[in-house]
Amino acid sequence: MSAGAAIQVKGLEKSYHDLHVLRGVDFDVSPGTIFALLGSNGAGKTTVVRILSTLLKPDAGTATVNDFDTAAQPQEVRESISLTGQFAAVDEILSGRENLVLIARLRHVKNPGKIADDLLARFALAEAGGRRVATYSGGMRRRLDIAMSLIGNPPVIFLDEPTTGLDPQARIEVWQTVKQLAANGTTVLLTTQYLDEAEQLADRIAVLHRGRIIVNGTLAELKALLPAAKVEYVEKQPTLEEVFLAITGDDGSADATVDSPAATDT
Repeated sequence: MSAGAAIQVKGLEKSYHDLHVLRGVDFDVSPGTIFALLGSNGAGKTTVVRILSTLLKPDAGTATVNDFDTAAQPQEVRESISLTGQFAAVDEILSGRENLVLIARLRHVKNPGKIADDLLARFALAEAGGRRVATYSGGMRRRLDIAMSLIGNPPVIFLDEPTTGLDPQARIEVWQTVKQLAANGTTVLLTTQYLDEAEQLADRIAVLHRGRIIVNGTLAELKALLPAAKVEYVEKQPTLEEVFLAITGDDGSADATVDSPAATDT
C-alpha cells in the first residue's frame, strides 16, 4: 500500500450468509484526490463505504482512513470523516441555515452561525439560506447536504451515489461542488454507477465487479486497455443532456436555481 495514503484498503471480505459481497478488495486513495468506485447495483460499493465509515465490520482484511484503523480506532476514524448517503439527509421543515447551525451545534463547533453563513456562501446558497429546505430544488438540497458534511473540516468525505435521482442540471451542480472539495484539499471517495460521472470527476477510477476490483487506474490508463481508436469522420449529434440544457437556457452553473423560490422538486 502507498505511504501517506488518505485511505488504504487491503483484502476486504464481507458475506451475508451465502452471499459473498466482497471477495478481497484492495485500493489506496491519495490525499486531496477524487477516487471513484464504479460498479453496477449490488456490486458492493455501499458495503465498502459502510466498512470505511465504521458502520460495518469486515469478515477479513484491513482498512485505514486518515492513518486510523477502522476496526481498532473507530472513534478516530469517525472524527476524520463525513458520510453523505444516496439521499439528502436534510430537514425540510428547517431553513438551509438552520440545518447547518443544528449540525454545527451537534458537533460542538464554535460560532455555529458564522460557520453556517460561510458554508451558505461557499455553496452558492446564501440567498436561499433563510428559506425552508422544502422549497429547494434537488441540486440545492444535495449541495446543502454536502455543505453540512463539511462542518468540522473532515479531511475525508464519502459520497455514496450522490447524484442518484437528480436531473441533469442538478447533477452538474453537484459535480462542480465535488470538484471544489478536492481543489480545497479534501479527499473524496465517490461511489457511482454512472460512467460519465466517474469520467467527469475522478482522478482515479476503480471498477468493482462481483466483489473484486477488476481494474484501477486513471481515465487515460483505463482507456489504454482498449485497442487504439480509429480516426473516422462522422456527423456528431448532440446528446440528450446537451439538448435539455440548451432548450432550458441553463449552462448548469451553481447560481442557476438559487434565486428562484419555484425551483422545487415535484
